[in-house]
Amino acid sequence: MSAPMGEDLEVSIDGHVATVEIRRPPNNFFDASLIEQIAGAYERLDAMPACRAIVLCSQGKNFCSGANLGAKNDTGNAKDLSDGAAMGQLYRQAVRIFRCRKPVIAAVQGAAIGGGLGLAVSADFRVTCEEARFSANFTRLGFHPGFGLTVTLPELIGKQRAALMFLTSRRIKGSQAVDWGLADVLVPLADVRTAALELAAEIAAAGPLAVAATRATLRFSLADRIARQTDHELAEQTALLHTADWKEGIAATAERREPVFSGR
Repeated sequence: MSAPMGEDLEVSIDGHVATVEIRRPPNNFFDASLIEQIAGAYERLDAMPACRAIVLCSQGKNFCSGANLGAKNDTGNAKDLSDGAAMGQLYRQAVRIFRCRKPVIAAVQGAAIGGGLGLAVSADFRVTCEEARFSANFTRLGFHPGFGLTVTLPELIGKQRAALMFLTSRRIKGSQAVDWGLADVLVPLADVRTAALELAAEIAAAGPLAVAATRATLRFSLADRIARQTDHELAEQTALLHTADWKEGIAATAERREPVFSGR
């Protein structure tokens, strides 16, 4: 069974495994609407006993290259993220994603950047390839991390490595992501989605009630913690939106040059 779940999302079910595919290639930038579509798809799948696991994947070159909350420049990045209300709406939808009761495997075939990294780590597992790149690039934009990453990333890879990713904005390739615990399975690029589906099928073959109960224990209070932390992240982001460094970070990205920050 295959059906559109929104303008940019398609959901299909084969046996006990559902595939939720983002369709904004090549970079799959997201906004509140797309996050709402994903959350809605998860909630519908939660209500379907036949669905026991979900694969989250994307069309195109990259898994998700980050957020687009405003008009796009020629690089696909948002020119204006000054609408705090839009970001607040996005984070409310993100919390709905974290409340999903079914195991989720993200198939990360390319870049997972900024909020796209946040979306990738909302899943239980990540299947990736050497060509993938993982980056919490917020500080390169003069910005504060969001999408609950200040909770999820330290829990996955430890505080020190999370701090290294946050404070440098460096990109981590697929093999290093697996070494650090940021991803779980490394396969050739062409096999990423297939391997994610195989892992989902392996989970779906286990007792569904036991899987649900075990997952609920492991992720106990996670969505509530994400809700509290995204409130804090939003407050920090809103303050930084009014700085010269934020404007410089966005301009440097659009112009494909190194940013020159002034600390103002």
